[in-house]
Order: sequence, then structure tokens, then C-alpha cells
Amino acid sequence: MPRQRLRTRTSPLAALGRIVVALFALALIWYGLMTLLLAFKVSPDTVESISGYRTVYDELARTSAADVRDQTTRLIIGLAGLAALLIFGFLALKEIPRPYLARHDLDLLEDDRGTVTVAPRAIEHMAEMAAEGHPFVASASGRYGGDDLAVAVTVRRAHDVADTLTDVRTRVRGALGEHDLPVVAVDVTLTGFDRKTRRELS
Repeated sequence: MPRQRLRTRTSPLAALGRIVVALFALALIWYGLMTLLLAFKVSPDTVESISGYRTVYDELARTSAADVRDQTTRLIIGLAGLAALLIFGFLALKEIPRPYLARHDLDLLEDDRGTVTVAPRAIEHMAEMAAEGHPFVASASGRYGGDDLAVAVTVRRAHDVADTLTDVRTRVRGALGEHDLPVVAVDVTLTGFDRKTRRELS
């Protein structure tokens, strides 16, 4: 049974998530560099002037439980935390790839009398027959992906492989046009040599 090819969809919001991750990474690298400077005995005042690490630390150190006893403050902090959870969680969710089956029926015509639909396997079989029509091709296997058509071929001789693959591609594209099918990108890949003629490799 032929295996389905999977593709992934990426949300445009995934770029925003990558920007957030990049900002966090830059912050970690920056303050890691400040720690390195302190380790090499650079003046703390100099490091403080370019990073403000001590100011940040002092502000956080002064924060205590008494500062958040007020109901309004707790509500604001809670809502801010919930908003951060929703926003960053949503961006993280958009980073997850969404695979889908690349193979689908091709609708050629739709009118009041009905719809003309071509199954992916029919297109693949047509490509395989066109490729196997070449005298140097022993076998071929096609895989239609909607926007492209991949054809894997096994040849009978090792000589002139490049010309053979180019000719197979031309034959497949010609067969698509002959059958009034959309001429999509055709990728031809050499997958092997016929065992009966393997001596040509030695």
C-alpha cells in the first residue's frame, strides 16, 4: 500500500513566537556576558552602568509578601499572569507544526452537469507509464503532492544518467499536457540500477 506524504502548515504568528524566544535568548546571553565580566574582575560599577543588574536585583530584593497584600494589587498581578499565560501559550501553540496529507483529488471541471475529478493514483500511474516509456528506464514510481509530482526511476544502464533523467522529466511533463492536466513541477530522482545490468557499474 503506497504511503501518504505529509506536509506541514506553519502559522504566520509562529514568526512572532520566534521573536519572543529570540528576545529571551538575547537577554540570557547579555546577562551571561555580564556575569562573565564580573568573573574576570571587571569593576562592578562598570558592569552596573552598562547592564543595571544591581538596580534590578535591588528592586526585586525589596519586594516582599507585604507588597501584595492589597486586593487590587493581587488582582492586577493575577490578571497580568493570566494574560501572559494566554499570550505565550497561544504563541507556543502556533509553533507546533500541523501535518496534513499532501495527496488529494484534483478537480478539473465543475459545472451544472457534475464534476470531473482525477485521483492522485491516476496521475501517478500516468507519470510512471510515461517514464517507463524511456528505453533506459527499468521501473518508475510516482508520487503526486498537489503542487508537484515526484518520479523515482530505476535505470537499466549507468551511462548517460543525466540525459535519461532529463528526458524522463520532459516525457512526464508532456504526458500531463497531453491529458489536459495541470503541468506542475516534476522532480525526477534516480533510485537505483536494474540488477540485471549492474555489471555496467564495474
